[in-house]
Amino acid sequence: MSQWVDVAAEGDIFEGAAIGVAVGGHDIAVYKTEAGEVFATHNICSHADARLCDGFLEGHEIECPLHQGKFDVRNGKPTCAPVTEPLRSYPVKIEGGRVWLALD
Repeated sequence: MSQWVDVAAEGDIFEGAAIGVAVGGHDIAVYKTEAGEVFATHNICSHADARLCDGFLEGHEIECPLHQGKFDVRNGKPTCAPVTEPLRSYPVKIEGGRVWLALD
């Protein structure tokens, strides 16, 4: 059973941007798309040691700020070289204006 953890106020994440949060020993990027959807993945690029919350979010893709590899924020899958390894993604829910992540 997943443990839901309150990580941020929804209003703290701007549309088309990401923030980094540290939760239970995990470095997690929380994204809000231009459409207002919220997703979360591991924050460190699987190709190099770069924080994805510092990257460029366009649609459902986050671009790594170091080598421009891209991931789908909905599921962590790589979408553009040089990245080949997926990121861990986390279930997200919004309740009471707060962003909650499921950790296991």
